[in-house]
Amino acid sequence: MGHRALLVKLVQDVRASYWFLPLVLAFGAILLAQVTLYIDHHAAILPFGLPDSWQSTQVDGARATLAVISQSIMGVAGVMFSMTIVAVSFASGNFGPRLIGNFMRDRGNQWSLGILIATFVYTLLVLRAVQSKFGAEGPSAIAAFVPHYSLLVALALTLMSIMTIIYLLHHIPETINVSNITAGLGTRMIRDLRSRIDQQHEEAEEKAGSDPADDDTAAGDFPKGRPDHHVTLDDSGYIQTWNKDRLDRLARENDLYIEVLAQTGDFVSPFAPVLSIWNISELSEDLRADLCECFAIGYSPTETQNMGFILDQLVEMTARALSPGVNDPYTAINCINWIYTGLSTAANYRGGLVVKPERRIKMDPLSFQLLLDAGIEQALPYTNSDPLASRHMAMMLRRLHEETSRADLCRAISRMMKKASKAQED
Repeated sequence: MGHRALLVKLVQDVRASYWFLPLVLAFGAILLAQVTLYIDHHAAILPFGLPDSWQSTQVDGARATLAVISQSIMGVAGVMFSMTIVAVSFASGNFGPRLIGNFMRDRGNQWSLGILIATFVYTLLVLRAVQSKFGAEGPSAIAAFVPHYSLLVALALTLMSIMTIIYLLHHIPETINVSNITAGLGTRMIRDLRSRIDQQHEEAEEKAGSDPADDDTAAGDFPKGRPDHHVTLDDSGYIQTWNKDRLDRLARENDLYIEVLAQTGDFVSPFAPVLSIWNISELSEDLRADLCECFAIGYSPTETQNMGFILDQLVEMTARALSPGVNDPYTAINCINWIYTGLSTAANYRGGLVVKPERRIKMDPLSFQLLLDAGIEQALPYTNSDPLASRHMAMMLRRLHEETSRADLCRAISRMMKKASKAQED
């Protein structure tokens, strides 16, 4: 994997993990314990002191308090996150297993787990520092030590943990609310579409302001016929990220023409061609390795660089909602609303998605037609089985047609409306 593709993959893996943020907070708790214990040993460095009422705690009282905090926090944490697992199991069983990644990425769950674990780690380290007086009077005697400042911070963390538990009791039901699940998918799709369209405009402005001599005028028409070489990734899995800029740079530097046969979200095998190469007689191992490094492989598709995966999740929720065992047309209607909103963004935001020709890289770009097929056409077999969902789908298509000004997109929507009407008649 290339450095940039691998970095993007690692970032999204960490983002979807339950361990990273709690681990960071646990290390932060270790550091905080060392700082507060140092302050307790050198209280004179502070410009203020604690009131006498805060310094009356004795050794036994400090130990009992810290022991109760640590035991209670871990006990509650176990119960709370057992509830989280039950909620995730319920949601994945009812709405689709592909949604598990959405729960894993939920920052509320990650912060809650991290705060509870950090509180436990902190109180455990402070508890170890509490000591009774040991030995007779003299230089070798160990004086009693009660870390009052650290104990105060432990109590503050306990109050924070209590508020976290209250928040989590509210947050867990919210995460399995079907309206929130579909809204989360829809808003991420809209955000990514807006970002993609903004990037297209920035690239167009940069190209308009650049020197025409910098353009790749040496590249002619894309060649036809059989390619000179095929490139495989020698691995099995889903393409999670790929570095288009690096691939384009390699094509320019080596005067290549490249067709991308498998893109983000596609499953590949060690023998499936991913790239077709023209205009080169012999493909060196170094160049082949550089081309392979433009892709990062994983065991499951992700939303990164893959707008279709979000649509797949919405379509899957539609299919499950309209299955005979569930028969929930209003959940399907909610999914259709967010699919329509995404298509409306792709068609109307700053002129909509634009497919620009590539001189050296040939691929199936993200387009309105691709999103229309992935969102509407795949959902039609399920919505046509239910009168409510079918009527709502037809209404959304009409609304999408009315608010779209580009003629080419209107024609694509009209074709889909006819296809939906024909499928409903059949």
